[in-house]
Amino acid sequence: MPQFKVRSVLPRKEAFFGLHFDLHPSKTDTELGSDITEQMIENLLREVRPDYVQYDCKGHAGYTGYPTKIGWPSPGIKRDSLAIWRKVTRRHGVALLIHYSGVWDSAAVEHHPEWACVNVDGQQDKNITSIFGPYVDELLIPQLKEVTDAYDLDGYWIDGECWAVKPDWSEAARKAFTAATGVTKTPAKYGDPHWNEWMAFHRRRFIEYVTRYLNALHSYKPGIEITSNWLYTSLVPQPVEAPVDFLSGDYSPGGSVDHARFEARYLSSTGMPWDLMAWGFNKGENCEWSLKPACQLMQEAASVLAQGGGFQIYYNPTRAGWLDAWMIRIMAEVARFCRVRQAVSYKSQTVPQVALLLSSTSYFNRADRAGRLYPGWAAVLGKEYNPIQGVLHALLELHYSVDVLAEHQISGKMSSYQVIVLPECEVLSDEFHMALLEYVHSGGSLLAIGARTAGLFRDYLGVTFDGDPAEATMFIRSGEMLGWLGGLWQDVTPVSAKCVGMRFPASDTRKNGKCASTVTRLGKGLVAAIYGPLGDVNYRSHVPVLRNFLGEVMSGLFKPMVEVSGPPCIDVTLRRKDGKMMIHLANTAGMQLSPRHAVADFLPPVYNVELTAWLPRKPEKASLAPNDMEISSKWDGGKLILKVPRLEIHNVIVLE
Repeated sequence: MPQFKVRSVLPRKEAFFGLHFDLHPSKTDTELGSDITEQMIENLLREVRPDYVQYDCKGHAGYTGYPTKIGWPSPGIKRDSLAIWRKVTRRHGVALLIHYSGVWDSAAVEHHPEWACVNVDGQQDKNITSIFGPYVDELLIPQLKEVTDAYDLDGYWIDGECWAVKPDWSEAARKAFTAATGVTKTPAKYGDPHWNEWMAFHRRRFIEYVTRYLNALHSYKPGIEITSNWLYTSLVPQPVEAPVDFLSGDYSPGGSVDHARFEARYLSSTGMPWDLMAWGFNKGENCEWSLKPACQLMQEAASVLAQGGGFQIYYNPTRAGWLDAWMIRIMAEVARFCRVRQAVSYKSQTVPQVALLLSSTSYFNRADRAGRLYPGWAAVLGKEYNPIQGVLHALLELHYSVDVLAEHQISGKMSSYQVIVLPECEVLSDEFHMALLEYVHSGGSLLAIGARTAGLFRDYLGVTFDGDPAEATMFIRSGEMLGWLGGLWQDVTPVSAKCVGMRFPASDTRKNGKCASTVTRLGKGLVAAIYGPLGDVNYRSHVPVLRNFLGEVMSGLFKPMVEVSGPPCIDVTLRRKDGKMMIHLANTAGMQLSPRHAVADFLPPVYNVELTAWLPRKPEKASLAPNDMEISSKWDGGKLILKVPRLEIHNVIVLE
């Protein structure tokens, strides 16, 4: 075996690029580890050079892939996979973490029904453990200590947690609720007395549950690094309280660019080390999995790198643990793409422009009504987050640099943003509502989108509300074109406000037009509203008129620092790093969307992109990363005109 110089292991929270392999071992496996060789792992680490590897330990089925003496090892273990991975990763100075399913443990509740979460009908759940029971102390913590000692692990990526945890009607949960609140009758459904308290109580106890095992394991092995998958991401939009070492989440295998560019914009505002995990495979309609080509993964990575995050890719080896050489070549190609951009992307800071509110108040209000603690992917891929993603997509197609922030993230720094956009949120706290009004009075610009969102600011919009919101078939106008925008609309009559957009009940602009959007001055600032469901409809249709209509409203609220002349497939992100300004350009043309086109092996480039940057002084140098190429630039009294002749997937204009 060739000898390699051992690299020092990079802490996981400092790591930029990694690989994730999970198998979710089961009781039907027959060949776990039988094909793993040191040479295969050597080839992978030599070609890809990841900062860390996360390998499987225990999946949702609850069976381990190593010979545990505490829980239930899969009967199919033929070779100790973790031992081989540990031996080779140590030789290369690569951190080794494990994938471990927490709250979701089917074997645990099969063998110990008393550990199960109890559903509202009184039946024990077949998969989900109770966060009020002994599972965490009798299995999770002891087993993680066991595997840590056996393989000298560097950390854990705990799966099956916030998106799997459920409200629990077990006796232990009921007693704890009564002790905490004094409420003796446990609610059963939305609308029952104390339902919201019941849900909020469970969310607090989940954070306490995670904190319990984090503290125990950090004390057991100081320096061990741990995260709970999706905790404190957009799926748990709360301030960071549990002592996780980094944040991470595996975004959707399909429609991945859209999912990644939304999630990355939220994570970049958490103040925590973070990464996102791409699935290295996808499947078509009624098909099985196929691996994504390198260019598809590069396009996904660009959305993450542009926001300053780390990137990892998830692959499934064979059940025997084998990874073919052609798979490794894809990993290596994507790794090289990321590495040459690391210096100009990783851990950069935002240049505030547009803030898009992810209202945690509205989010949990909807979750309570649906009876879910944390909606999980259902929020991002379902209706809960349609409006915010629809607005985000339109703003990005207009080439605005956008940050996605919850109330706790933007509070205290509203004034750094030129405009704050509220996408169809239903409720805000009184404190945050007043903070937004103060922001506008002090000179900021606020845009409320949606009938109910506008209703939150009805006393400040300079209009009268005519009746209640009502469902209506409507077409909005942008330029000379109309686009369908049906749904819930609020009729208004401008008083002091200016009408800046019209809507019509049919494709006939001669008659029955109504005001669709307004803008008015409030103190030193501006407050605007679009009185219909632009975000939700744009998410479901992406009709260009909707995007252009939004652009016309936004143009009256602020002037962006950077303007781009180019097609709508260019995402623009303004960041700072090492005293330099970075203008990230990510090409989303050809991105995979439909399950009938599961993978993308050609992404069309964009030619002759022109940018105008409004700056206080002329930069000393303008170059194009990752190759540090000088680019065409012209300084003209406060504006810098730049030209990028060809944009493939991702480039960064560096201004020094």
